[in-house]
Amino acid sequence: MTAAATIDIQNANALHATATSPSQSHVTRRRHLNWALKAILPVAAILLNGLLLFILISLSLEANERHIIITVATGGAIIIFTAIIMVLAVSVRRPMVELQDKIARVSLGDLNASVSFAKRNDEIGDLGRDFNDMVAQLRASREEIQLLHQTQMSRAEHFATLGELAAGLAHEIRNPLAGIAGVIEIVGRDLPPDSPARSVIKDAKEEAVQINRILTDLLETARPKPPQFRLRDLAVTAEHAVMFARQQAATKGIRVDLEEEEPIPVEHDPGQMNQVLLNLLLNAIQAMDKPGAIHVSLRRAGETALITVADEGKGIAPEVLPNIFRPFFTTKGHGTGLGLPLARRIVEAHGGTITVRSEVGKGTQFVVRLPVAHEKAEVSN
Repeated sequence: MTAAATIDIQNANALHATATSPSQSHVTRRRHLNWALKAILPVAAILLNGLLLFILISLSLEANERHIIITVATGGAIIIFTAIIMVLAVSVRRPMVELQDKIARVSLGDLNASVSFAKRNDEIGDLGRDFNDMVAQLRASREEIQLLHQTQMSRAEHFATLGELAAGLAHEIRNPLAGIAGVIEIVGRDLPPDSPARSVIKDAKEEAVQINRILTDLLETARPKPPQFRLRDLAVTAEHAVMFARQQAATKGIRVDLEEEEPIPVEHDPGQMNQVLLNLLLNAIQAMDKPGAIHVSLRRAGETALITVADEGKGIAPEVLPNIFRPFFTTKGHGTGLGLPLARRIVEAHGGTITVRSEVGKGTQFVVRLPVAHEKAEVSN
């Protein structure tokens, strides 16, 4: 066995021991022909053919001279072959084995690995420098990801604390607010019919209702209720929301059209999804300053149910569009900025998504995507 083959076996055993250590995962590699054999076999074939040709040429010489020349040629061929093996083992094979070992360490999560032949001034040195640069970039990216993760976790804890505080504060405000609303109602009944204070009482009652609605949205956002899933026809849920929205739209001369296909069974919370669709419909009504139409469509696309709510309103400016799902962000003077964030939370809790597309002056389109139920159960209405 040659020295190169012995070194290759030793390094292979070392790599196998590293990859199968108790604290690390196992790294398996596909067996293939040793690269040294691929490089040496052609050289050996050339030397052997040259030696045979030399022997044939030397047949014309005397026996003693021929034996001496053949011995010298054979010795030279062996020396050349050995020198080639040693050069390949030192200049090529060792860096490749080291690179293979470092790649195995990187694949196991060790991003401090680096190769020692990166200082060489040749193509193999370039390969080593590229490898070290790649590992350094991976290490920097991992550190950045860990820092971002820590920052996000800190922000999540901060927002969770604020959410609990806001929920507690909203709960404490609602109780005295109910008492104030009751007192306003009693005072309004006792006023004379022609009293000018009646208009003030009416405004006060409306403001109390608005504050109560804001607190309700805040509580639902801070303390979300898990969906109560039921296998229902999604079209029935949409019809209920459209029926209620039509009453609001009629006062502004707006038509709400509902286009639906065959029944679409979806595991969902009818109350929560009704809240989502009604919020989208009321936003569409408020976005339209003149009579027009709101188009609601339901269809099935593979394993997904699509609900589209499109209006003919004034649209949403491109710089505003990325912020519409942020809590408390609103472009309406009387809005709370909690409707759309709550709608997205409900849709995501159902395993779906909600997207928006808008063009200023032409209208806005919301698309809700929900997974279709796979169970072969009876769909209740």
